[in-house]
This record gives sequence, C-alpha cells and structure tokens, in this order.
Amino acid sequence: MKNENYNKKALIALAMGGFGIGMTEFVIMGILPDVAKALQITIPQAGHFISAYALGVVVGAPTLTVLSGKWPAHKVLLFLMGWFTVFNTLSAFATSYEMLLVSRFLSGLPHGAFFGIGAVVATKLAKEGKTAQAIATMFTGLTVANVIGVPIGTYLGHQYNWGLSFIIVGVIGVLTMLSIYFWMPKLSPSSTGNFKKDLKVFKKLELWVMILLTTVGTGGFFAWYSYIAPLITQVSGHPETIVSYAMVLAGLGMVFGNFLGAKMAELFSPIKAVMISLSLMVTVLLINSVIAVNPTLILVWTFVVGFISFSVSTPIQMAIIRASKGSEMVGSSMNHSAFNMGNASGAYFAGLPIALGYGFTSASIVGAAMAGTGVFIAIMIILFRRSKKVKATREMALNAQ
Repeated sequence: MKNENYNKKALIALAMGGFGIGMTEFVIMGILPDVAKALQITIPQAGHFISAYALGVVVGAPTLTVLSGKWPAHKVLLFLMGWFTVFNTLSAFATSYEMLLVSRFLSGLPHGAFFGIGAVVATKLAKEGKTAQAIATMFTGLTVANVIGVPIGTYLGHQYNWGLSFIIVGVIGVLTMLSIYFWMPKLSPSSTGNFKKDLKVFKKLELWVMILLTTVGTGGFFAWYSYIAPLITQVSGHPETIVSYAMVLAGLGMVFGNFLGAKMAELFSPIKAVMISLSLMVTVLLINSVIAVNPTLILVWTFVVGFISFSVSTPIQMAIIRASKGSEMVGSSMNHSAFNMGNASGAYFAGLPIALGYGFTSASIVGAAMAGTGVFIAIMIILFRRSKKVKATREMALNAQ
C-alpha cells in the first residue's frame, strides 16, 4: 500500500509539471496585447513568441531526450523542469523583443522531452491494466491549466503586469522540482543509453506515420481553438468579456475528455481509440460551424468540442509509444513535437479561408477536414497492421508444413 501511494504521488508530480507547461504554452495567447504594448511592438510581432516556444518544443523534444538517454529518468525529469523554471522566470523580466523571443524558445526546449519521458515513466508507475489512466493523470495537469492557470495568469497579466504570468509558472516549476525530488522513485535511464540505437527509431516508417497522424489530427482541434475568440464575438455576438468564460468551458471539456480518451484506450486498442476520437471530432466541428450563430448553443458546444477533441491525447500517446518499441521515450517525446506542429498548422490552414473572406466558421470546417485526414491515416495504419499480421500467420503456417 505504501508503494502504491508513493506511485500516486509521483504521478501527481508529473501532473504538476504538466500544469506549468500547459499554463506557459497557452497563457501567452491571453496576454499577447499586454506584452505587445509593454515591449512597444505590434501584436503580429508578439505572435512570434508563440511560434518561438513551439519551435523550441519541436527542436528540444527529440534532441534532449536522446542526449539525456544515459541518465536515470527521475534525474532527467528534474533537470528538464529546472531548465523550464529558469527560462520561464527569465521571460517575466524580458525588456526587449529579442530577449523574450530567445527566452521563449529556450523555455520550449524541455516541454516535449518532459512529457515524452513522463508518459513512459507513468506507464512504469501504473498498476497492471491502468496504463492509460496513469498517462491521463499526467495530462490532467495540462488540461486543468486551461481551466485554472491560464484564466488566472491572463487576469493578472491584464490587471497588473504581464510578467506575473511567467513568475507564477516559475513558482509552479519550483514546486514540481521539489515534488519530483521527494516523490519520484529511482528509475532506470530515460532511454536505451545508446545514442546510435536511439537514433534507429527514426528509421521506423510507422513512427513517422504516427507523427503525421498527430500533426494533422490534432491540427483539427487547433484550427478551431486558434479562432475561438472571434467566433464567439463576431459570429455568435457575445461581448469580449464572455471569451474568457468560453475558454474555461473549453478547458473543462478537455479535462473530462482526457479521461474519456483513457477509457477508450482501455476498451479498444490505442490506434482504434484515436480513429474513433478523430471521427467524433469531425462531427462536432461540422456541427459547430452550423450552430455558431446561436449565442447559447455555441457556449454549450464549446464544452463539447473541448471534450471530444482532447479525448485523443492519451490514446495517441500510447499508440506512438508502441510504435517506438526499443526507444519508447524518444518516440514519445516526438509526439509533442508533432502536437506543436499541429498547433502551428491548424492555425495556419484555418486562417487561409478566413483571409479570403469566408468567415470565422470556416475554421471549424478546416478543422473537420484535418481531423478527417487523421481518421484516414489511422485506418491505413490499422489495415497495414492487419495485412502484416495475416502475412505473418501465413508464413508460420507454411513453415509448420
């Protein structure tokens, strides 16, 4: 019983790290005008800070995971959170565009590696048959950050100083480090410890297909989420003050959707759960484009879209871990690079029809198309695995003869 409680505390430590990461990734969107005003730059220029962080995630996820492979996982997690804490705190004191751009890039470097290594560690801490729930527990921090951390950080950034948002993230980082130090059991190295062997995982075609699936599939969610504010105000007719409440509703949906995804991954195989989740995402996004003109329905549906969209997070993480057999932590970290590429691509592709004058509801349609493409990729993976299994069975039968 004591060991079980110890593992639960270790999962809470991972969730705390997820909370800090989730807050720093999304709070910048809420305080962007404040940052632009303080640094005397335009809002589009301030948007570069979002891109810099995402680029840091894409670069840092595989790089830091591979380079730290020979060290015990608990020490690597402590180091990554220390790095995260330092550069997020420095972000709060940035006095120029260049300084904040660099600090945001450096803040993003440990993001993917922490989640990637943390997801594999969670599977090791889990009780038998509860792997999906353990991963979902870690992701709870990310989802709860959208309900509590981001609104609080946005409010303080508006009312007092935008730097307070990142100071809070720094404090959370320190608390996470203490939790990892005292609660995380001693673990084996974070990957194979063999640099060349870890790099071989990138030769696996299925891993790259899974990365494409994550990028395109989750891009469907970000196509909708990136333009939620103008959808709420200009299409549904709500005042700007309602946007923050809508974001909380979306965040609450993500919290519950995260655990729905864990349950789906237990009932079906992870890749089948991904296919089901993305299929549902196509449906809710298409409905969203139709009902957006109704101010009451759109708020209810904001919760629903968050709920359905985030049900893909745990299954897709499990699927990519299984596709990276032998170098699970490297492959797992790559999923978060793909997640951030989905963030960038979803916002970009959804912005194209808006720029052409098709209105903000077109973002939901683009999101549905991206999620639908993800469904197609998932089906192709399932069919490929089936054909591979049939081929192996036939070869065994021939050898038996």
